[in-house]
Amino acid sequence: MAANTLASAPDYLSPEILLHPEKRQFPEFDIVRLLHTVFEPTQGCKVCILIDFDEPEAHIKNFHFLSESGFPVQKNAHRHFYTALKDYAMDKLGMSGGEMFAYRCTKGSNLDLADEVWDTDGKLLSLDQDIYPNYDLILCISTFSATAPLTAKAKAYGFRGATLHGLNDIILNSGLAVDYREVSRDAEKMRLALTKADSIEIDFTLEDGRVLTATLELGQQEAQKSHGLCLGEKPDIANLPAGEVYFVPTNANGQFPMKYEDGTLGVLDVKDRNIYRSTLIAGNQATIDTHNQRLAEDPMTGTLGELGFGTQVLPVSYADIQDEKVLGTCHLATGRDDHLGGDILPDMFKKHENATHDDILFAPHKTPNFNLSQVRMNRGGKQEIIIENFRPSKYIMDALTR
Repeated sequence: MAANTLASAPDYLSPEILLHPEKRQFPEFDIVRLLHTVFEPTQGCKVCILIDFDEPEAHIKNFHFLSESGFPVQKNAHRHFYTALKDYAMDKLGMSGGEMFAYRCTKGSNLDLADEVWDTDGKLLSLDQDIYPNYDLILCISTFSATAPLTAKAKAYGFRGATLHGLNDIILNSGLAVDYREVSRDAEKMRLALTKADSIEIDFTLEDGRVLTATLELGQQEAQKSHGLCLGEKPDIANLPAGEVYFVPTNANGQFPMKYEDGTLGVLDVKDRNIYRSTLIAGNQATIDTHNQRLAEDPMTGTLGELGFGTQVLPVSYADIQDEKVLGTCHLATGRDDHLGGDILPDMFKKHENATHDDILFAPHKTPNFNLSQVRMNRGGKQEIIIENFRPSKYIMDALTR
């Protein structure tokens, strides 16, 4: 990678930090700074926190989960958000409320939330009747992402909010400690560098030397950005940590590799925007068979709904919510994309539990068995390399350091 060394470039875009993002220095996490930057204005806003459990009534009542083993995300929500809001942050931000509620874990990324929700006294309430209409800011700190369903509810009820699923200490001390005005500026620079692309070609080099290529047609659409700012009074949901540029593909063809949760490696065949087959490279054939059965029974589960590129320089957190925002990575997603302005809706799936939005991240720590050898953008008759060997290209670095 040839990095631009302009003196005006911020320190985190230096060649040394780009090669070793774990060396980047971050300020201490400050909930006041984060919420003020992301949600300005906060004065007069009523805020609450949503968390999730398999059995919410039992765990949320009298904060029983705090004395139980496990629940690291929910405990981080209590310590760094609920307690901080109550102790000092709401006063400094001019906010009220601060209540915590628990809903039943959806068991899947971006599945719709059931309406039942419980308060810390163990009282059963309704999200539609008691929460969404009565809060200006809703912070959802959960096991699985709720960005898609909460985006739809925000538009219906008029609130703003943020989703922060998988919250861990690395995310708190890096991805949530950054200045989101800087994140927004960088995302916009990269968005302008990619917007109105005709197509993106992605080459993946496998360990055996094979090169798989996937081509995603974008139809000269305006690129969108997830930049972390949710300003003013317009209903919206910020997905934090933020920092990506994304598209909703109009078509896709070719092949790309997949690393399953159990470590199995497969090749996915794509035609007309749909994954229609997985073939084993190494690992468990039963994992491949299960995926192929799901594709056959509910083909919408294989429809590609997003192509995204990270824009931030962040350390690996081992949680995709942050790691997909890292500069030099890209991700595809299958399933619903209505929250991104796409056309794949939950009611298009044969089963409710299939109406997920599932990211497939390509990053060195996540997919060490294959290389993101090159990503190319075709736009207006010109071709630009944008990623090479998991590193941003000179074209991207020049855009970011202007």
